[in-house]
Amino acid sequence: MTTIEQLTALEILDSRGRPTVRCTCRLAGGVTASASVPSGASTGSAEALELRDGDPARYRGLGCRKAVANINTTLHAALRGRRFETLAALDEALIELDGTPNKARLGANALLAVSLAFARASACARGLPLYAALAELRNPKIDGLPRPMINLFSGGKHAGGQVEVQDVQIMALRADTVDEALRMTFEVFYAAADLCAREFGMRLLTADEGGLAPAFADVEAMFATAVRAIELAGLRPGVEMALTVDVAASHFYRDGAYHLGGRALSGAAMIEQLQAWLRDYPIVSIEDGLAEEDWASWRALRAAVSGKALVLGDDLLCTSPVRIMRAIAEEAADALLLKVNQIGTLAEAARAAALARAAGWPVVVSARSGETEDDWLADLATAWGDYIKVGAITQSERLAKYNRLLAIEAETGLSLRPFVKGSQLSGI
Repeated sequence: MTTIEQLTALEILDSRGRPTVRCTCRLAGGVTASASVPSGASTGSAEALELRDGDPARYRGLGCRKAVANINTTLHAALRGRRFETLAALDEALIELDGTPNKARLGANALLAVSLAFARASACARGLPLYAALAELRNPKIDGLPRPMINLFSGGKHAGGQVEVQDVQIMALRADTVDEALRMTFEVFYAAADLCAREFGMRLLTADEGGLAPAFADVEAMFATAVRAIELAGLRPGVEMALTVDVAASHFYRDGAYHLGGRALSGAAMIEQLQAWLRDYPIVSIEDGLAEEDWASWRALRAAVSGKALVLGDDLLCTSPVRIMRAIAEEAADALLLKVNQIGTLAEAARAAALARAAGWPVVVSARSGETEDDWLADLATAWGDYIKVGAITQSERLAKYNRLLAIEAETGLSLRPFVKGSQLSGI
């Protein structure tokens, strides 16, 4: 494919003001491209290691100078002058250079920054849009655009924990285009903002991913307000606009119980609670409804709600092929939330997506709470995803991805992929 001439890196700041990494890759012939990597707040224990400096006197230990130095020295020295025929070949070299199972030596943030910068540079050198180059890692045929799951309300680690559930998103079920999905979302978001102003005296203040975060009395109030916002926007809940929920249950699971609304729930009781929410509200996807190591309860949850809502694994799966294969074998989930920085390279993430698809699972390509203005995620979701989860329709680090999706839509003329529950069309 092409030869790497130079790798350089810079510590930059993400959307929360915390350091992250940007890499620039120059190829033989002069083509140069850069890519920035995100970082997460709600992280699974099985995620690849995001290398931080640990110096409490600088960014409270969150600095990324070590990861930057690893690109500028170790990775540049090892890869300069080497020719790679595919993106996967470059990623194999990165994995070998690190030599640890969780990217602990060089850092997943360093490796992913190089992987992405090389992908973008090599796509430019070939005259391809990034999504076309990324599709070659999994399936060259792109037949639709990912349907957005867009943040409306936030709690949990994204908003100071005023309610336990982390995010309530909305998804336009009947929109055929990105443009129409964003228009419908705009109407609901600002209807919700009006409700927050009237009922909570709250200005338009947002959480990490742009969601509104008023002081709801409980989780049910958050769901009910989301439904009212949909209705105020002139849309039919569950027909034109549905809810998707990131429960992030690992964060309120301790001592063998789920601590929700002042109650300590067993796994079985937590499943009953999730089922009650499905009955009462137009929820079509439950992400991390249970703790990441509560495998027996995950199996029971999938058996209970399969066909009614996606059982979406994030912390459970961590974009790890090993954990995905276990979940497939145990029938513990039926959809994958894919975050490339959970695994550390594009090639490994592509394998995770391929495993999910082979099992009939849809793939949700997701951003992180700590994002940058880089828009590569939109190309990745176009290449690999059924859905895209970026955050709200506020804040430039979120809008960069949506605006890139609009550009891809204009360029390709593709429609949104259909709404899918598990491996079957929902019929909605």
